[in-house]
Amino acid sequence: MDLQLLYRRLREEADKVIVGQQEPFELLIVALLTGGHVLLEGVPGAAKTLMAKTLARLVQAQFGRIQFTPDLMPSDILGTSVFDVASSRFYLKKGPIFTQILLADEINRAPAKTQAALLETMEERQVTLEGERHIMEQPFMVIATQNPIEYEGTYPLPEAQLDRFLFKVIMPYLPLEAEIEVLRRYHRGFDAHDLAASGLTAIVGAAEIAAARQTIGQVVVEEGILAYVARIAAASRQSPDLTLGASTRAATHVLLAAKTYAGLQGRDFVIPDDVKFITPAVYRHRLLLKPEAEIEGLDADAVVQRLLGQVEVPR
Repeated sequence: MDLQLLYRRLREEADKVIVGQQEPFELLIVALLTGGHVLLEGVPGAAKTLMAKTLARLVQAQFGRIQFTPDLMPSDILGTSVFDVASSRFYLKKGPIFTQILLADEINRAPAKTQAALLETMEERQVTLEGERHIMEQPFMVIATQNPIEYEGTYPLPEAQLDRFLFKVIMPYLPLEAEIEVLRRYHRGFDAHDLAASGLTAIVGAAEIAAARQTIGQVVVEEGILAYVARIAAASRQSPDLTLGASTRAATHVLLAAKTYAGLQGRDFVIPDDVKFITPAVYRHRLLLKPEAEIEGLDADAVVQRLLGQVEVPR
């Protein structure tokens, strides 16, 4: 499969509705083809939902959305057994998690017990209800959102939950010209709730995504690149700016996502620049900064850039 052509077609089609958020959308594509989940962080109105719906439409995937609230229960997500009076039997009423691309909107507004209902599904691609396993239809991907500025009445995601996300993607404010283009499109009649009217059409389906993943699996990674990924992780654990560095899972995620990104760039091998591009999105939600580093004005991205500057690049 020509991954570079697939990548270009997805980006060109998405440009019909996505303005000024090209890099976040690129990372969504990388996550989907890697088989990972994404945490989108941005202020309300940054097109997080539109981006998730656009991706689902482009890959012909079922799309589901759950609005997380403090009173949401695990059964509201997973489903429950319901008694049918006519047949005198219980049957499973599946919850909204049984979809392919799930938008977990404002995930940090639900308590830990409800957040944890996603853990098995995100890691194992299955739901266990009353001892019975239900395998998720592929491709399966969770796109969770959270607001970076409003913390009252929220429940921060624990490290174990955050570690299940391949990427944390930041949705910034749009540049002025991009925002003018958004206004221009709405003035012409664009409706974010009717993507078909915008001419958005499907590019690939489940079979093509499976084929793309097989092609990505054949991307070559030299020993020097493997050591480079491991050294970055090791450096994070020794960093004076951090109380918690990157886990082995984080290093694995960097490797797998770098292979995907390399394939989408038209290469069958990974180079250091692939690792450098991927690492911030993989690390930023996994690192815990020391108070002194925060006082210094550092954030996770700044620490990652320090790490990348300290670790020798393989030649």
